[in-house]
Amino acid sequence: MKTNPDPAKAPGSYALSLRREEDDQEAGTRPLQFSLFARLFSYTRPYARKRNLLFGMVILRSIQLPVLVWMVSAIIRGPIANDDVTAMFWSVAGFAVFALFTESCLHFRHRYALELGEAVVHDLRGAIFRHLHQMPMSFYNRTKLGRIISRMTSDVEILRQGVQNVLFVSMVQLGQMLVAGGLMLYYDWVLFLVLLGLAPILWILNRYFRRRLSDATRAVQASFSRVTSNLAESVNGIRVTQGFVREDANHHFFRDLVQNHSHYSIVLAKTSAVFLPLLDLNSQIFIAILLIFGGYRVLDPGMDMEVGDLITFFFLTNLFFAPIRSLGNQFNNALLAMAGAERVFRLLDTEPEWTDDPSATDLDNVEGRVEFRNVGFAYNEGRPVLNNIDFRVEPGQSVALVGHTGSGKTSVVNLLAKFYLPASGQILIDGREIRTIRSESLHRKMGLVQQTNFLFSGTVCDNIRFGKPEATREEVFDSLRQLDCLDLIEKLPYGLDTQVGEKGASISLGQRQLVCFARAFLADPRILILDEATSSIDALTENRLQQALFKLLQNRTSFLIAHRLSTIRHVDQVFVMRDGRIVERGTHAELVAINGYYAELYREFSEAHAG
Repeated sequence: MKTNPDPAKAPGSYALSLRREEDDQEAGTRPLQFSLFARLFSYTRPYARKRNLLFGMVILRSIQLPVLVWMVSAIIRGPIANDDVTAMFWSVAGFAVFALFTESCLHFRHRYALELGEAVVHDLRGAIFRHLHQMPMSFYNRTKLGRIISRMTSDVEILRQGVQNVLFVSMVQLGQMLVAGGLMLYYDWVLFLVLLGLAPILWILNRYFRRRLSDATRAVQASFSRVTSNLAESVNGIRVTQGFVREDANHHFFRDLVQNHSHYSIVLAKTSAVFLPLLDLNSQIFIAILLIFGGYRVLDPGMDMEVGDLITFFFLTNLFFAPIRSLGNQFNNALLAMAGAERVFRLLDTEPEWTDDPSATDLDNVEGRVEFRNVGFAYNEGRPVLNNIDFRVEPGQSVALVGHTGSGKTSVVNLLAKFYLPASGQILIDGREIRTIRSESLHRKMGLVQQTNFLFSGTVCDNIRFGKPEATREEVFDSLRQLDCLDLIEKLPYGLDTQVGEKGASISLGQRQLVCFARAFLADPRILILDEATSSIDALTENRLQQALFKLLQNRTSFLIAHRLSTIRHVDQVFVMRDGRIVERGTHAELVAINGYYAELYREFSEAHAG
C-alpha cells in the first residue's frame, strides 16, 4: 500500500521528527469515505426544508443547461435553416425567457448552498466548542493549542466548501452529463456507444490520480496544523523567547515548518496540474474521434445522418465533456473536505477520560468538610505523583500545603476541585464521595485563585463578576472595599471600566491578581483554594491584604498553597508535602517546635528574605 509522501524528503531539518510527533497523521491511503460525507450532511437535518429546496434547484439546474443547448440547436436547424424569420424571433424570445428562468434558479441554488454551508459551519463550531468544555484537564495537557485552533478554523472552513460546493456542484455537473447523454443517445445511439467505449480511459486516469491526490491533500492538512500549532505556541511564549534571545532559532524552526507545508502544497498543485489538463486533453481527443465517426456517417448516404443532427450531437458532446474539469476540481475539494472531516470528527469522537456518573447529584447546603482517604494519583500511568494522601478538614478550617516544587501540592487541590479523579482512594465533601457529586454543582461552591491568573477580554468589572454575573456594580465596589484594594483599582485609567486586554496584559501583574482575588471574594464560595495567591503581590500590598485574607478565610474551608511561609502562620493546619506524601502536619508553631522538615523550609525562607 502506498504511504503518504516521505517527510524526510521535504525541506527542513525538523521535518521527520515533526512527522513522527504528529499524532493526527495516519499511515496509508484512504479513498473518498462517503460515510464521512454522510455524517457531515447529517448536520443539515435542522435545515431540511432549505436543503430539500436546494436539491430541487440542483435537479432543475442540471436539466436546464442541456435543454438550453438543445434549444440553440433546434433554432439553428429549424427557423434559421428554413429562412423563417418570424419563427426565429419567437424561438429566440422563448429561449431568452427560459434563460432568465435558468439564471433565477442559479441564483437560488447558489444562495441556498451558501446559507446551508454557513448554518452547518455554525453548528459544527458550536459542537466543537461544547465538546472542548466537556473535556477534562488531561486532554489539554496532551493536546497542543494550535491543533485545537486549526480544527475550529481551517478544518471547519474546508468543510464549508464540502457542504456548499462539492455535493451540489457535482450533482449539477453529473446531472448535466446524464441529460446530455440521454439526448445524445436519442439523436445517434451509435456515436454515443463510441463515446461510452472511450470512458474506461477516464476511469483509469481518475483511479491513478485519486490515490496521489488523497495522499497529498492529507499531508497538506497535517502540515498546516503543525504550522498553526507552532504559531500559537510562539505567540504564547514570546516573553520567554525574547528573554532568552531565541528569536532566530524560533524563526528557523518556523521557517522549516512553512517550507514543509509549502513542499506538500506544491506536490498537491503539481499533481492537480497534471490531472486536470489530462482530463481536458482526453476530452479533445474524444471529440476528434467522434468527428471522424460522425463525419463518416454524414458523408455516407447509407448512414442516414444529417449535418444538423451532427451539429446538435456535438453541442451536446461539449456539454457532456465540459463538467469533467469541474468534477476534477470538486474531487480535489472533496479530498480536502474529507481530510478536514477526519480531523474534526476525530476531535468530536474523542471521549473524555472520565465524566460525571449519571447518578451524580448536586451538592446543596455545603458545610465544607473535606476528607481524603488514602488517595493516590498519577498524571501518567506508572508515574504516581501522590501516594496515600490521608487527611480530614472540618468546615471553616484553613489548611496550608507547603513543600518544594513537585511535592504534589497543586495535585491535591486539582483533585479537590475535581479537575482530575484519583487513581485510588476516596475524596469526600460533607461525607459524599466526590464521584457522586456533579462537577458543575461542586464548582459553584468553590472559589479558585491561581498563581498564574487568567483574565478574559473585557473590563475589570466584567472579570470580577465572572463568578457571579448577576452581581451589581455596588457589590463589586463592596468586595474591593472589604479587600482594602479599591484605591489600587481606582488608580487604573478608567477604574472598573478599564479594558484589561488579552490575558490582562494592559494591567500590572499585581493588579491582575487583585482582580482575581476580588472575583473569588464576590462569588462567596464555601470552599476556597488559593494557589500561590499572593506570589505576584509586593510586600506592601500583601500587608494590606492580610486583614482581608483573614476576613475571606473566616467560615470557609480554605486550602492555601504558598512558598511565602509568612502568609500561613495563622492557618489551622499545615500539611508538609514531600515526594507526593504528607510527611508532617500541625500548626505553624507546632511544626517549628518539632524542628523537622517544615522547620528547615522555614529557616530557608527566613534566610532568603533576610538576605
